Amino acid sequence: MTATFETSRAALAEVVAIPVTPFAEDGTIDRDAHRALLRRLIDAGVRTLTPNGNTGEFYALTPEERRTVTESTVEEAAGRAAVLVGVGHDVPTAVASARHARALGAPMVMVHQPVHPYVSQRGWVEYHRAIAASVPELGVVPYVRDPALAGARLAELADACPNVLGVKYAVPDAVRFASFARDAGLDRFVWVAGLAEPYAPSYFSAGATGFTSGLVNVAPALSLDMIGALRRGDHPAAMKVWERIRRFEELRAADASANNVAVVKEALASLGLCRRDVRPPSAPLRESERREVAALVAGWAR
Repeated sequence: MTATFETSRAALAEVVAIPVTPFAEDGTIDRDAHRALLRRLIDAGVRTLTPNGNTGEFYALTPEERRTVTESTVEEAAGRAAVLVGVGHDVPTAVASARHARALGAPMVMVHQPVHPYVSQRGWVEYHRAIAASVPELGVVPYVRDPALAGARLAELADACPNVLGVKYAVPDAVRFASFARDAGLDRFVWVAGLAEPYAPSYFSAGATGFTSGLVNVAPALSLDMIGALRRGDHPAAMKVWERIRRFEELRAADASANNVAVVKEALASLGLCRRDVRPPSAPLRESERREVAALVAGWAR
């Protein structure tokens, strides 16, 4: 394992922030607000950033916008945080995005779960192999959301591409996660709980050492408090954070996560940090939901 990969592995055993992509009044990316939000995360102590994640509205961005988000993130990170760039869509598009990340100096890419309606397990391996092989210098992190995928397939992928070093596991089943990780090789990969703070305590008990977060955009201290408690093995302290954020995350998860991003952006808007605008197929919150989110965020400040 190279020193670069060891550094990348350490960066995955963290709060892996998924920054939002703020929009200006005319619908374009608000680059100034985006950079300010990134600096706020880094200044708070967040050490891993994922541009072009789902909380960043990856699938609603144009290819040029995705490049802009990546460039801004790498520039703002500037050695203070690791950058894990989200890539996906068809293989040539994903490869081009991964190579763009490499050219900018990003050390890792996260490969979004294929959205094609027909995904075979062998095809899953080949899709990720093509992307990982195109950037052997970068760490590669598959984003697993398919409960049917076998852990043995991940091991097969890593046999072909040793730069596959971690997994963002986002199947909402802690037992399935524990089995998948052990079938793939528990100590072979860095396991990131891909369903954020609500699942982090249970997934850490089964082998995860990092978790993704959209909440961290709003309240970095809460996310950092949780991972600190989990690292110490202080489950009661971790669950105290869990209790504080429970309602916020319930709002994000409601109706098959329809308002996942809208809740985060509404919270940021209530703090005056960016506009609440989201792009279709997401939609802004209703007035009653907006009031509830604002009250939750105000409560965290007390």
